[in-house]
Amino acid sequence: MSQLKKGNRTLLNAWAFYDWANSVYTLTIASSIFPIFYSALFADQLQKNIPAFGMVFKSTALITYVTAFTFLVVTFTSPILSGIADYVGNKKNFMKFFCYVGSAGCIGLYWFSLENIHLSLLFYFMGLIGYWGSLVFYNSYLPDIAYPEQQDRISAKGFSMGYLGSVLLLLLNLAMVMKPNWFGFDISISDNLRQTGTEVQILEALKLAKDNASIEAMRVAFITVGLWWVIFSQYSFYILPKGISNGRKVTTSIVFNGLKELKLVWLDLKQNLRLKRYLLAFFVFSMAVQTIMLVAVYFGEEEIAWGDSNAKTQGLILSILVIQLVAILGAFLTSRASSIFGNIKTLIIVNFIWMGLCFYAYFMETPVQFYIAASFVGLVMGGIQSLARSTYSKFLPDTEDTTSYFSFFDVAEKIGIVIGMVIFATIDQITGSMRNAILFLFVFFLIGIVLLFRVPEENK
Repeated sequence: MSQLKKGNRTLLNAWAFYDWANSVYTLTIASSIFPIFYSALFADQLQKNIPAFGMVFKSTALITYVTAFTFLVVTFTSPILSGIADYVGNKKNFMKFFCYVGSAGCIGLYWFSLENIHLSLLFYFMGLIGYWGSLVFYNSYLPDIAYPEQQDRISAKGFSMGYLGSVLLLLLNLAMVMKPNWFGFDISISDNLRQTGTEVQILEALKLAKDNASIEAMRVAFITVGLWWVIFSQYSFYILPKGISNGRKVTTSIVFNGLKELKLVWLDLKQNLRLKRYLLAFFVFSMAVQTIMLVAVYFGEEEIAWGDSNAKTQGLILSILVIQLVAILGAFLTSRASSIFGNIKTLIIVNFIWMGLCFYAYFMETPVQFYIAASFVGLVMGGIQSLARSTYSKFLPDTEDTTSYFSFFDVAEKIGIVIGMVIFATIDQITGSMRNAILFLFVFFLIGIVLLFRVPEENK
């Protein structure tokens, strides 16, 4: 089809629709079903420790370290790939590549097991790097397809579509996990046990059969995520422009062109005080936000007194649903607030709320307290993500090289996540408590607020 003009409604909606496609990864894999599945693998162990890479790790620390390593890889590869994309003028192909790698990784999680932990973690790595790797190219489309006055609204719409789509798939996955027999998963026990076993033995066997069926349903849920992601992304790939093709071929001399472009962006930042100070503030508060979002369910699984495994699964997934649904409201409220108070003042308010949540989380013990925290997390999660992205887009200088600027934005975010996750995992590993780790994130939000106050209202 012919390329649509900047600001075109169909083009804007097609861009936002990729959030519908890929957000199922963040909800099911990063935030809900996979953390519950991963924790269930350690249910029969008195000590939640596992040998991997020649060491013995606390289970939550291991997955946090692997997550940090993945972000480190993304940090170093995305500027190289974005430089190549700029050079040959085809960012969409790179976005497709990461989408397909991520989708394959999600499907591969079906075979995740502690016995093959290294291969299993490779699939986890593929899903994570596919999601975040595609985002640098996806985000860089925003100033290309939308005018500044459209960017807050369409950014919020993208996040909202992502929340809605991911909730729909999660509801299906939740039904599969909680009622596996409705979907054909076997929860039967042997006739011999039914005839000769005691009532207690039969009940225990039925519970074990249902738990095993639920685990199998979780594995199938990973496949549904991979398929959803790859299928629904095709509409965005069909509508979004390929880029400004220039017929250039990739050679070894331009492989590191992206790093050179990042250096040029860094030099330009020295002349753009507002953008430089905002990026520093974003680096700090995003470090804490992304860490909390990536470890929230692991925290809830380990630190909250749910009663039994069934109540835990239902409670954690219900909490995630609350977060996603409230986040839709949060994204639009934050967008509205930014139009009244300005982007920076709104971000300061949102960071104050996050800071309070860290303090509150340290003392949480009951499911009700966790639900309350989930409601507030949802309210500020959607708002801070969409507003942070659109604020950066607004502060960019007048340039066609948007991929390099968003690559720099992406690198700043990923380095922050690596630092945040490593600090979190280390505190968890050493102290044996995730409460101490999450309380420490309070400091990052406080520093982020101070730095946001230093961002000038006008460019200098």
